[in-house]
Amino acid sequence: MTQKYIIRPEISADYEEIRTVNYFAFGNRTNEANLIEAIRRSDLFIPELSLVAVEEEEIVGHILISQIFIETNGGEIRTLGLAPMAVKPGYQGMGIGSALVKEGLQICRNLGYSHVFVLGHPEFYPKFGFLPSQSNFEIECPYPVQDPYFMAIELKADSLKGIKGKVKYPPSFESVS
Repeated sequence: MTQKYIIRPEISADYEEIRTVNYFAFGNRTNEANLIEAIRRSDLFIPELSLVAVEEEEIVGHILISQIFIETNGGEIRTLGLAPMAVKPGYQGMGIGSALVKEGLQICRNLGYSHVFVLGHPEFYPKFGFLPSQSNFEIECPYPVQDPYFMAIELKADSLKGIKGKVKYPPSFESVS
């Protein structure tokens, strides 16, 4: 199947459509859309890492990667968190989510970031190089989830080696349950 969409950074005119994509992709709830808006208003927002997939001028997917922290005994280490990623129902299963993740991770590399964390489906994210965080990197999730659901990827080899701690999400993440 030929790709009929493009991936580009969001612009302010996209905000309402991004909200709609997330609303429907996450079962008609507003938590993820509210999270995106809260991150956008924070100093942890990275405009180049809020991407949309557009097909014939319709936004069909969105991914947001923003700054988070790893709390260690030696202090906080800045890192990135992938959340949320959504594809509009009717467009799911067509590779749009995978394309958004690949493009997002490439931009993270280009911007010089070393690692990214995600709380997500263990059947989906490992194909991009994500590994369970606690068992592979000794970095815990702040939420009570099983290891395979909380994952990390090293964008620079061994960039998490020797780091032990717990991820700290900003308060905006508390809006998502």
